[in-house]
Amino acid sequence: MKKLIIIAGIGLMGATAVYAQKINESKVPAAAKNAFMKQFPGVNAKWEKEGADFEAGFDKGGKKMSAVFASDGSWKETETSIAVSALPTAAQQYVKKNYPSEKIKEAAEIKKANGSIVYEAEIKGGDLLFDQNGTFIKSSKD
Repeated sequence: MKKLIIIAGIGLMGATAVYAQKINESKVPAAAKNAFMKQFPGVNAKWEKEGADFEAGFDKGGKKMSAVFASDGSWKETETSIAVSALPTAAQQYVKKNYPSEKIKEAAEIKKANGSIVYEAEIKGGDLLFDQNGTFIKSSKD
């Protein structure tokens, strides 16, 4: 019984480590904070630790955004909320066909450090990712 409780506890700790955890700005490495301030001057952010990376959530120009940085300050991606109607048509059609009872709750455009653009459609229970043409890439559960 003790072994089962210990294994369950370890599994629970591992599961919580996968999800973003809110942190105080003082816990964010200076390199990541400085890179954020350089890329988004004058913007106040709320920080989360996401695995080994640091995510800054903020509003800019009336849009909800987030930017992810490595601890060394290298930029990984920026996510910007968009209207559901701004998703590529193929992505919208994919959701209608494959999730007919679901409605897209939120949508976002994600610009990656390698220059690629990915679109995210949030439905009940998870997110669907699409390439810039609207071709389905993968799903992830909440």
